[in-house]
Amino acid sequence: MSQQKRFRGTGVALVTPFKNTGAIDWEDLERVIEHVITGGVEFLVSLGTTGESVTLSEGEHRQILDFTIKTNSGRLPLVAGVFGSNDTAALVEKVRHFNFEGIDALLSSNPSYSKPGQEGIFQHYMALAEASPLPIIIYNVPSRTASNMTAETTLRLAHSSDKFLGIKEASDDLAQILRIIKGKPDGFLVLSGDDFITLPLISGGGDGVISVIANTLPRPFTDMVRAALRYDMSTAQQLNLQLLDLYKLLFIEGNPVGVKAALELQGLCNRAVRLPLVPMTEQGVHLLMAEMQKLKIV
Repeated sequence: MSQQKRFRGTGVALVTPFKNTGAIDWEDLERVIEHVITGGVEFLVSLGTTGESVTLSEGEHRQILDFTIKTNSGRLPLVAGVFGSNDTAALVEKVRHFNFEGIDALLSSNPSYSKPGQEGIFQHYMALAEASPLPIIIYNVPSRTASNMTAETTLRLAHSSDKFLGIKEASDDLAQILRIIKGKPDGFLVLSGDDFITLPLISGGGDGVISVIANTLPRPFTDMVRAALRYDMSTAQQLNLQLLDLYKLLFIEGNPVGVKAALELQGLCNRAVRLPLVPMTEQGVHLLMAEMQKLKIV
């Protein structure tokens, strides 16, 4: 199977379960990993935004990656999501000394806070590509980085180095995403960065998603993605509309606050998060439970 086909479909941005003390809950992490693999996802993404990587230490990053590699045991491709930085030189140094054994690709978001222009974003990613021994999934998430990567910059990167496996697009700008799909080289993947735009993105020629909801509902969501990829739009539309209200509820108090509350309702992990995030309110949990009961999840 080609590298591109391995990452086509549904990737799941894994949560990092915590105990009420704030310590990592290894039993719950194993439970969630098994849940999503059994649920049919195509690949795993460890330590992305949903994994609360920004409130984990470098030592915890390594422990979580090693635990996930061991638990996965080579069953699915694994992406490491701890390669976003607003310091290009520091990121390059980290990549050059990182142990990538058991990891198949890395996910890297645009530099944050500095708000670089398009040339700065381009040069940042090219420096990363030169240093990285693994394929790279670009991550454009302007709501968090305060800088949007334009379609032109994405395409420039895609045509400049075959190190770039694809892009996780979370701009929610479908016109921008369609321009990327139109101009991309063969084999460059366009993945949704938000669950609710996955179906329109695939309908326009995209390749899948790196998902939050797949933590809690891997089976119906992967069924929707697969139906869309085989252009069975009747099935895909039906499943997507069933999940539509839950997409929103998982984000009403932020991510991964909502999805962790959903996982707690399913008995898969605690809803605990690390400050500055706080667990979902009882009001939010009540709304979430009502929708999940409609879907016969709890």
